[in-house]
Amino acid sequence: MASFIADVLELAGLFRRVADDIARQEGQTQARWYALSVFSEDPLTVSQAARRLGTTRQAVQRSADELLAQGLAIVEPNPDHRTSPFIRLTPAGHKVLARISRAALVFRRSWLPDPDAAELEVAHAVVRKLRDTLREHRER
Repeated sequence: MASFIADVLELAGLFRRVADDIARQEGQTQARWYALSVFSEDPLTVSQAARRLGTTRQAVQRSADELLAQGLAIVEPNPDHRTSPFIRLTPAGHKVLARISRAALVFRRSWLPDPDAAELEVAHAVVRKLRDTLREHRER
């Protein structure tokens, strides 16, 4: 198990570095790419986005502030909480996210040009099961 965890952590680090390389093509960072993605569907507060991304509110706030400054996102009033507005992407934000997503697809195809879907599904199921077990453990 220890070797598996070490490999998963190394893989996560490699994914983050590659994500930074992909996002940099559009003048963004991996953190801002993930923020663009999380704010791309339904408007969310920074706290909601942080929970969804599994990171801190402060980290998402930094990324959101940068997206707002770049005109890639806007703030909308939150009728349920005056001091926690919703963040929504602008059309320019959606365009940047689409370009980054296309570049990411090209990268992913170069990693696994002919992936075995069944093998990936088994690996995904194992990772989800471990994630869910750890979540339950933390909640107790």
